[in-house]
Amino acid sequence: MLMMRLQRVGRKNDPSFRIVVTDKRTGVKSDRHVDRLGSYNPKLNHIQLDEAKAKEWLAKGVQPSDTMHNILVSQKVIEGKKINVLPKKSPIIDEEAIKKAEEEAAAKAEAEAKAKADAEAKAKEEAEAAATPAEEAAPEVAPEAPAEEAEKTA
Repeated sequence: MLMMRLQRVGRKNDPSFRIVVTDKRTGVKSDRHVDRLGSYNPKLNHIQLDEAKAKEWLAKGVQPSDTMHNILVSQKVIEGKKINVLPKKSPIIDEEAIKKAEEEAAAKAEAEAKAKADAEAKAKEEAEAAATPAEEAAPEVAPEAPAEEAEKTA
C-alpha cells in the first residue's frame, strides 16, 4: 500500500523534509520512494508542494500520513479538518505502587479502627471505674445509718 509522508533529509538540529509517495512498509529514513512531491522546512514554515501530482496520487488511493494530511489541508489541496497529531497523554500506571497504596490504606484503616475501639474500651473502663467507687461508697454509708438508728431507738 502506498503512503504519502514526510522523509527527513536535514542535518542534526536543522530539520527539513521531502514530501514523498512511498510504500508503507519501507522505513521512514529509507531513501527508496516512488515519487517526490515537494519539500517542507518546519523552521521557516516553508512548504513547496506540486499540487497536481498530490491530487493525482490521492485519486489513485494513496493514503496521507496524519501530518501530511494537515499539510494538504493547510495548502487547500484537500478539504476537511486537521488531525491532532500530538500524542495522547495517559497516566502512568504502576501496578505495584497501586497495590502498595491499597495495602497501606487498608492497614491505616485497620489501625484507626483498632485505636477507636481501644479508646472506647478505655473510656468504658474509666466510666465503670468512676461508677464503681461511688457504688461502693454509697452502700457503706447506708448500712451504718440504719444500724445507728436501730441503736438509738433501742
